[in-house]
Formats: sequence, structure tokens, C-alpha cells
Amino acid sequence: MNTKRNSGFTLIELMIVVAIIAIIASIAIPKLMSARISANENAAIATLRSIASAQAQIQSACAIDTDADGGGEYAYFGELAGTAPLRIYVQGTGAAVDQASGVLDPAILPTAFGNTTVTSGQCFVERAGYVFTIYLPDVTTSGDIAGVPEDGAAGIGGSAGSTFPDSNNCEVLWCCYAWPAQPESTGNRAFFINQEGDLLQTLNNETGTNVVTFYDGTTSFPAATAANSDAGANGGNTGMGAPLGITAQGLTANDGNLWTVVGN
Repeated sequence: MNTKRNSGFTLIELMIVVAIIAIIASIAIPKLMSARISANENAAIATLRSIASAQAQIQSACAIDTDADGGGEYAYFGELAGTAPLRIYVQGTGAAVDQASGVLDPAILPTAFGNTTVTSGQCFVERAGYVFTIYLPDVTTSGDIAGVPEDGAAGIGGSAGSTFPDSNNCEVLWCCYAWPAQPESTGNRAFFINQEGDLLQTLNNETGTNVVTFYDGTTSFPAATAANSDAGANGGNTGMGAPLGITAQGLTANDGNLWTVVGN
């Protein structure tokens, strides 16, 4: 009489397979996370350089000239992406700036940069696991130049569109920060770039050495002068006009973090 034998894995064989899969996963997952973080950080650096190029282009084209002096001014994300009206000078009204003009066409940055998230009157753009925000300079007051954030909810400029960047300072100053939306998951380092093309970085480790201020999403983000050093202004402008607080200059950044130059 013929008998059939049911073939299959034994319990011990299954346990061995599961153990092997677990070992492989324990090795591969951290490497995948590290690769993802590295890719996001490199993308953030490339994006900041693209923003710097876009700022140089709109300033040289004089697309924004809110005091009609022939000097082009820097822009916010909404203006660069063609989703927000450009700031203009209103002739004969005494008003320095207005938002009644048309949008930039063609836009310099992709339209996606105009899809901002607004928190507490400040615009943020999230791309590839990083959050970006642009600051333009306010009027110089007692040697200090404060930063004016973009406010996409109520208009370009500060609260309810009542605070516009200063026409003269906006011809020479701007800055942009980028930091991880989810630190240690989508990225680690925070970055800074300005009108000089200075690209800086700081290790955004919540428990790390030389990290005084920790940036996370849109609840904790860099102030306009976080990477500057007011203490090193030497009697000159403070705020956005102050020197950068980088190690190479022997200066301490306003946020207390250690900012260094990003290598090429």
C-alpha cells in the first residue's frame, strides 16, 4: 500500500528563517535610514543654492522695486514661485509698497514653492523632509536690522501685511533657513544661506554638544538672525546686517549653536 508524506518546513526551520530575516533587517534598516537622511540633506543644500540663484535673478531683473530708485529687491517664496502678487511702488500715493500688481510670469521657482504652510503668521515650505523659510530685512532702527517673515495668509510681509520689508535694505539683504521636518528621521543638520551665497550648517542634535537651540518642524524654527553674531558687529549693524556667527571668524551665533561652512 502506497502512503503519502506531507512535506514542509519544520518549526525549527521556520525559526531559523525568521532569525535570519531579523538579522538582515537589523543591518539594512539603519543603513536605509542613514541613506535617506543623507539624500534629504543633500537635496536641502541643492534647494538652498537654487533659491540663492533665484534671488540673484529677480534682484538683477529689478522685478521688485518698491521705492522706484532703480535698484532691484529680493523676494519671498510666493513672489519667486509666481503664486503671490509682487510688491510694487504706488506712484503719487505716498505709499512705499503695495501688493496690487500681478504675479511674476514666468516664475523663477517651481509653483510648489508657493504652496506654503502658514503658522503664527509665518510661511514655511516643506520639500523632501526639510522645512524652508525666507526672511527679508526690516528698516534699520538704532543700528539693528530685524527680519520680516513671509506671511502668505494675510499677504507678503508681517502681521496682516502691515509690515513690509525695507526698500533699501531689501536691495542688499536676505536669508533662508532649512531644517528637518522630523529630526533624526528626515534629516539631522540645519542649514542657512544668504545674499553672499554663504552656506552654513549646524548639527541639529537635540542632545548633542554645541547645540543650544533645537529646530523641529514649524514649532521650533530659526529666527532671522539665528546664524548671525550681534556680539561681533563691532559697532556696525546688528541683526541681519551683523557678521555671521561662524567658527572661522571666531564668533558665536545668536542662537548659541556652532555654525560651520558647508564644503563643496
